[in-house]
Amino acid sequence: MLVITECPLCGSTQFKHENSCTDFYASGAQFDVLSCLSCGFKFTQNAPSESEMGPYYESPDYISHTNIKLGPMNILYHNVRRHMLKRKATLVAREAHRHKGHLLDVGTGTGYFAITMQLLGWDVKAVEKSEAARKFALDNFELEVLPDEALYSLPAASFDVITLWHVMEHIEPLNQLWERLHELLSDKGTLIIAVPNSESYDAKVYGDNWAAYDVPRHLWHFTPDTINQFAMKHGFKMTNHYPMPYDAFYVSILSEKNMKRSLAFVRGMWTGAKAALQSLGKKEKSSSMIYVFRKK
Repeated sequence: MLVITECPLCGSTQFKHENSCTDFYASGAQFDVLSCLSCGFKFTQNAPSESEMGPYYESPDYISHTNIKLGPMNILYHNVRRHMLKRKATLVAREAHRHKGHLLDVGTGTGYFAITMQLLGWDVKAVEKSEAARKFALDNFELEVLPDEALYSLPAASFDVITLWHVMEHIEPLNQLWERLHELLSDKGTLIIAVPNSESYDAKVYGDNWAAYDVPRHLWHFTPDTINQFAMKHGFKMTNHYPMPYDAFYVSILSEKNMKRSLAFVRGMWTGAKAALQSLGKKEKSSSMIYVFRKK
């Protein structure tokens, strides 16, 4: 069990209770989300340790690691993913000021983003913890994905771009990861991180039932302010940030399902639309955010 006694961001030992969230996918167990009284960083308390977490990902509903395309939720997810792959590739080229180079994708899942960038001419390395996801990437794309421990044996300063798409919220040794990313990135390189935003419009609407809390798989619950604090702590500066408005639809539909409400898909689409509109006025209200960092 992972018991947080010291804030990984500021070191404070004083916390307050924020939410009591249910694991709707695997166990049905409840987990508390606490926040640091000093810096505001939120985290899941008493989550399974890294060695115990495997069974909590073993659900056909956890579709980020599956290729099932039946049902409205799966259809929506995979259609949006196709569109977002193009947008991500464009964003990488724009922020890195290059169309080719050495790219590391951390937590690549089944490899869709990594193979997209490889086909565009990038020299890609990808790491992923899930053996099943690595096998999918190899069988379907002939993409050799390294196990996650390989992250700590790659050469320093060897990547022009490092990407983590909805990965950092899962990683237990959080400060160690930030340190390693700094080591691996070249001096003029670009770090791109996408994470849910626990201060988003839809997070406020759904409270404990907000699907992007996704306890216990999500250990850390970032806001624009706290992820920027982590970046500064580890020698990065934020140079840009972008909303991910499509995430609001997906997360809102899942949140409606969590609440077992009728017409969950329709209700979720409606809330997602309102959330997306909110993020147009203020992107910091977006359900998820993409952050761009460079070394100081």
